[in-house]
Amino acid sequence: MINSDFAVIVPAFNEAPVIPELIRELREAFRRHNLEGEVVLIDDGSEDDTGEVAEQVADGWRALRIVRHKSNLGKTEAMITGANSTSKNYLVLFDADLQHSPDEIPRFLEKLAEGWDIVTGRKVGAYSKRTVSSIYNRLSRKIFSVPVSDLNSMKAFRREILDPLTLRHDWHRFFVVLAHARGATVTEIDVDLYQRRAGISKYTSPFRILVGLLDLVSVGFLLMFSRKPLLLFGVAGLAFASLGAMVAVATVYLRFLHPVLGFEAYIPPFGYRPLLYFVMLFETLGFLLVGFGLVSEQIAQLRDELDNLRKQ
Repeated sequence: MINSDFAVIVPAFNEAPVIPELIRELREAFRRHNLEGEVVLIDDGSEDDTGEVAEQVADGWRALRIVRHKSNLGKTEAMITGANSTSKNYLVLFDADLQHSPDEIPRFLEKLAEGWDIVTGRKVGAYSKRTVSSIYNRLSRKIFSVPVSDLNSMKAFRREILDPLTLRHDWHRFFVVLAHARGATVTEIDVDLYQRRAGISKYTSPFRILVGLLDLVSVGFLLMFSRKPLLLFGVAGLAFASLGAMVAVATVYLRFLHPVLGFEAYIPPFGYRPLLYFVMLFETLGFLLVGFGLVSEQIAQLRDELDNLRKQ
């Protein structure tokens, strides 16, 4: 039964002020909806005794487990630690700030039970970062063709979807994109958004907007060229080879055809030898890049075959 085969993963960094309400509401939601899963709270190197407060408030609640990071690693790493700390097959990623209600958890589980691989939440309500979030989500939908409108919200998924993914720091927001690119099915449901109960947001720095955009480019580059590496290396190689060919043609014309056509012989100030070196350099780079692209294509093919074997 999915009502017992799930874990709620809660990354928490310096969330001591909201932890008492968080655990109380999670506990009540579990009781109210007859949920028999577990809650894995990741104390991500907090400096305000988040883990200690959680232990005190839990008061022996057996569904709750607390896992600690020695230092602040980030939400992506906390999500991975939480997944690795449970044997449950269905995972719910839930923020500690209570901007979503724990009563939403059964709705996500119901969608997973229908057969979806990933269920994401579409935030409904006042949101201070709505403009920035909207731009980011629109770019993501346009670039990656992901069939959801909100990538940075509450979500639930089958653990088998997470296992084969390589998530770099802060790539939790691209988890859905990367999984969808590998064939995972994705759906979306509306979830009410509330004001943070206590504490302060960890994502208010304008610098994070730039980081998010750079990550967006990085993920796009990865998805585009990891599947078809010859697109990158082949095009670059042909460009270098073409440039070398043009320099060679220009050199032959100036050195041999120019005087034959009756024009005064032209000798560059640096002579013709550097042009010959340029031709050799560009042609060598061109052939090396094309060759590297072909080898990369074979590696990509082997990777796809291994992925298919894992699915069988």
